[in-house]
Amino acid sequence: MMESNRYFPAKILLAIFLTLLILLTGAVIWHVAADAAQPPASSLHLTEAQWQFANETGKTPPPSIVNSNSLPAHWQTVALPLALPVALLRQAKSGTGSNAATSITWLRLSLAGLHEQAVPLALYASRIKTDGSIAVYADGHLIHSAQQQGPLWNSTRTPLWIILGKNSEAPPPKEILIRLAHSAKTQIAMSSVWIGSVESLRGRYNVRQWLQQELPAMLSAAFLAVGIFALFVWLRRRHDIAYLLFFSLAAASFLRGLHFYVSFPIANNWFAWLTVNSLFWLVITVHLYLRLLHGNPLIWLSRILTGLTALIAVLTLPVLAVLPNTPKVTPLIYVIAAMMGAAVALIGGVNVWRRSRDGQLVAIGVGICTLFGVTDWLLQNNFISPEALYLGSYANAVACTIFGIVMYRRYLNAIVQVELLNASLAQRLQVREAELELSYQRLREIELQQQISDERQRLMQDMHDGLGSSLISAIRSVDRHDISNSKVSQILKDCLDDLKLTIDSLEPVAADLLLLLATLRFRLEPRLEGTGIVLQWEVQELPTLTWLDPSSALHILRIVQESIANILRHSYASEVRLTTAVANGGAVDGVEVTVTDNGRGFDVAKALDTVAGRGLHNQQRRARALDGTVSWDSNPAGTRFTLWLPLQRILT
Repeated sequence: MMESNRYFPAKILLAIFLTLLILLTGAVIWHVAADAAQPPASSLHLTEAQWQFANETGKTPPPSIVNSNSLPAHWQTVALPLALPVALLRQAKSGTGSNAATSITWLRLSLAGLHEQAVPLALYASRIKTDGSIAVYADGHLIHSAQQQGPLWNSTRTPLWIILGKNSEAPPPKEILIRLAHSAKTQIAMSSVWIGSVESLRGRYNVRQWLQQELPAMLSAAFLAVGIFALFVWLRRRHDIAYLLFFSLAAASFLRGLHFYVSFPIANNWFAWLTVNSLFWLVITVHLYLRLLHGNPLIWLSRILTGLTALIAVLTLPVLAVLPNTPKVTPLIYVIAAMMGAAVALIGGVNVWRRSRDGQLVAIGVGICTLFGVTDWLLQNNFISPEALYLGSYANAVACTIFGIVMYRRYLNAIVQVELLNASLAQRLQVREAELELSYQRLREIELQQQISDERQRLMQDMHDGLGSSLISAIRSVDRHDISNSKVSQILKDCLDDLKLTIDSLEPVAADLLLLLATLRFRLEPRLEGTGIVLQWEVQELPTLTWLDPSSALHILRIVQESIANILRHSYASEVRLTTAVANGGAVDGVEVTVTDNGRGFDVAKALDTVAGRGLHNQQRRARALDGTVSWDSNPAGTRFTLWLPLQRILT
């Protein structure tokens, strides 16, 4: 189903191409049929003329006045369209007994059936074929002359359109003479002639001009523009030779059609060499494209085609003139090109038919273009009516459409491949994300178990160092009977406080130091009231300490508890004040917790140097564990204890 949908747009494009081809064929048939139809009342369709043949010793310009009755040869009645074969021309030439290289063909048209009308008259002929000059006379007076000077003037592809008289009051002419100068070996031809009002014939002329020159020019320019785009694509994707071949095809096709409608600023012989040989370049390019599609190198065919192309290019060089561009030689060269094109279409089609749908399209396109070329060859050599259209100029449209479909399908397939790759990557990413999520959950579980284990170990260590050592000391003292009941009671109260602090440190405080201190106040305030000491609680809002975890909380609680315990044991104070503040202005911002009493004070240095100062050292140790500091300021009027904690810590 995916394969069918993938090629569905290409089938639509092919259907559009076939529809346009049918419409174009219909337009050609309609135009030819319209030329053969009965003329309107204001026009005269001439399908019969009189003909005679003469020779000249050299190339002479057409005279300004000619009397048809004074021409030396005998007039013969012929039907229009007229396509004189070379044999008849040679026979006419031999009858004159002249060896001149320039021949003159005269055609006389009688306008006896034309109704008089007070409008400007026009003469229209869809095609006049000659390699020399054309001169048209009305009642013996020269009214039109065209001399071939280069590739722009091309009578075989330019409809003849002449305004017979600007003065509408002048009587219409009775006779039209057409003088065709040509070489002796040239096959001349002429379509039927229309004479009538400008309004009645301009439509026929415009349609013929559009079908025979303007439309092919637009198609060729469009093909070249797409080819240039393909060239820029190839410049960015050098490995994809198909885009370079597409550009080569467009360029060769454009050069091949120059003689249809384009003036080129080079010598006429080089122009002819370029247009003739570009046909062989087209065949070589199509062969290389087909070979790219079916993958079979076909070395023998490539060598034959390349050899023939190179041989024709050398033999037709103007500087060598081995095979000059003459009416006798050029048709034979085109036969070789047609045979090469047919061979490429047949052999390439056989190799590619079951391997690539793109190759099938290209083979069909080559076959159609070859048939168009054969039709042009038959028209050029007077095997079919000169009123037919040259179809070779539409080979650009066929090639552009066929190869455009191929490139479009390549582009579409590339998009499909990218989409499939993206889908595969997305699926692999989802699987990887699921694996990572599972690994993350496992790591979280391991981390949680490790945290629980670490916390259990910490609690056990704290209880062993604090509560355990206190209980062991009390048991030993009781066993020795050297401790009073009040001392035992004090030890047990301290053990209970340690246990409560350990439990309080496990409570979630959301990194809020004030909330942590509030739990300490809840535990200590009843005990302080029992001793008669007044607690002043003077705290203010503090920044959040993001590093505050249960272990850090326990350190803070034990530091502050130790400070208050020292006040209860040694200071004989009646008042304790606890304050908090933000410590700004230092190297590192932090917060301060201050405990002040009005007791008798102590010697800080001496206390730190004695065994009795073990509690102070514990406070320093715990503060360092938090990257903080502790300090004491004591005198006989009281003691001020300060705990400084940083706002941010680098945890390791």
